[in-house]
Amino acid sequence: MRKKFLFFLIVTIFFDLPARQAGADPTLPTPSLTTPGVPSQLKPPSEDLAQLEEVYEDTGDVKPYNIPMVLNDSVENHLEYFKTRGREAFQRWLDRSERYIPVMKDIFREKNLPEDLVYVAMIESGFNPYAVSWAKAVGPWQFMPATGKMYGLKIDWWIDERKDPIKSTKAAAEHLKDLHNLFASWPLALASYNAGAGKVQRAVLRTRSDDFWDLKASRYIRKETKNYVPKYMAATIIAKNPEAYGFTINRHDPFLFDEIVIEESTDLRLIARCANCTYEEIKELNPEIRRWITPPHFERYILRLPAGKKETFRQNYAAIPIEQKITWERHEVNRGETLAGLAKQYNTTVEAIRDINRLKRNSVTPGKHLLIPKDINAKSPDWDYLTPGQGLRQQQILYRVRRGETLTRIAQKHDVTVADIKGWNKGIGSRVRAGQKIKLVVDIDQI
Repeated sequence: MRKKFLFFLIVTIFFDLPARQAGADPTLPTPSLTTPGVPSQLKPPSEDLAQLEEVYEDTGDVKPYNIPMVLNDSVENHLEYFKTRGREAFQRWLDRSERYIPVMKDIFREKNLPEDLVYVAMIESGFNPYAVSWAKAVGPWQFMPATGKMYGLKIDWWIDERKDPIKSTKAAAEHLKDLHNLFASWPLALASYNAGAGKVQRAVLRTRSDDFWDLKASRYIRKETKNYVPKYMAATIIAKNPEAYGFTINRHDPFLFDEIVIEESTDLRLIARCANCTYEEIKELNPEIRRWITPPHFERYILRLPAGKKETFRQNYAAIPIEQKITWERHEVNRGETLAGLAKQYNTTVEAIRDINRLKRNSVTPGKHLLIPKDINAKSPDWDYLTPGQGLRQQQILYRVRRGETLTRIAQKHDVTVADIKGWNKGIGSRVRAGQKIKLVVDIDQI
């Protein structure tokens, strides 16, 4: 035991990363000590499954769970919550999971990791690629920017691969593998995914125990982390047999697609038109793209199309004259510049710049970035598919007020009005305090 603690003393705190989400779990109701209707083979044991592996090997049976499960009061509390007050949200998670779980399980299998790790995405985001926490964790796996970049996810003005269900799952698999290699325990690895490895290491040293449940009983980890592992276990138990807990399975189409290579920055609406599908379908398959064009800094960008649309796209796209294809420039406005001057510089029109950037007037602010179509004139491409606002979707986020911020400053920062903020937050006054959380509705392309 002494050697194990010495290991924790010398191991690097390289993984001491910020937690993905803040805020404690909702108050949970009194647990139900029975689980009626659950088939015996799917009832979680009162012991750690890791202790029962030999039994399963002797009988040749398939283990119902491939992550250690414990059915105790804490897990029962979360089971009861999901069946009652959290029922509506959990049903949405189940519905959305049908689309993403198959492809995510394939990734975990390829990396020789337990498939049940897919349910981490369930409690992190409900499998929502556009989920954003107040701490600015993003995507189905709720990566913070530093952690995402550490595991190879690209995050810039054009794309955010944390939103991509495949790329982010590969990154999450590597992250979870590293955490498990560090702790040799899935419960501790999961707690570290929430709190950061450094915090869990320090808790292990202070409690002199490498058992998560001992850490949970201590004061050395936050309430959110104490609830994280039981919450994961409860979600996994229900998700593997939802009917037994009164949930229904609403089948969704799997996440299937064709892939094409885009060699020049191209408008997604033009791509949709060539593929004979909708802009919304393209955006849903490529949630990492933050704007409505493929990123210009890629010489070969791999884009997803609805399954079966690849050949249709190739034929239609090849038939479009080069002058009808739009190229784009991201321009940072300098002091003294005007829309008229920019339009002349890029051989486009004031109306095109204003409409594409959804500007309400002709004046622009120094330091603001504009997306400008280049080499466009009066006889330019068909602009019908670039109707302002077409295909834009909005996402509600929780925003934490920073020190010194006012409603006016927050409204300007997110391109909304103070009246909008008051409408989204009933009962809010004219002043806000640092640390206060308020609801905002923003375009997902701007998240």
